[in-house]
Amino acid sequence: MSWFPTTSTAKQPTPSTPEPSQDGGYIAPDRTGRQRCWEGRDSFFQCLASNGIIDSVKEDAKARKLCAPELGEFERVCASSWVTYFKKRRVMEFQRDMTIKKLNAENAAPIDMAGGGGGAGSAAGRPSR
Repeated sequence: MSWFPTTSTAKQPTPSTPEPSQDGGYIAPDRTGRQRCWEGRDSFFQCLASNGIIDSVKEDAKARKLCAPELGEFERVCASSWVTYFKKRRVMEFQRDMTIKKLNAENAAPIDMAGGGGGAGSAAGRPSR
């Protein structure tokens, strides 16, 4: 009997890492590299949507099971930091859209941000002299 639960022995793909340059920094992907990454992301996100998965970080096991080929390609063609960023951004955008939908359903009035907002320290919040 072990203290720690055993994990699956299936090898997961190693995320792409940027290539180091001569000065120790990293070389940013070129236009075609970025395009391949975006296409991999879009394919993975389409699979998530068709399987009803919003947060592929929290539901990692389910996403890996149902969208394995798409996720493998996404992780292969994108830097690991990009994969993490895009996954978190997808959740943030979903939450933003749900908040806007909820506010619209409640007939919330939009705020005029052009006039300074009337917050503390603005002329709109002070009495006239």
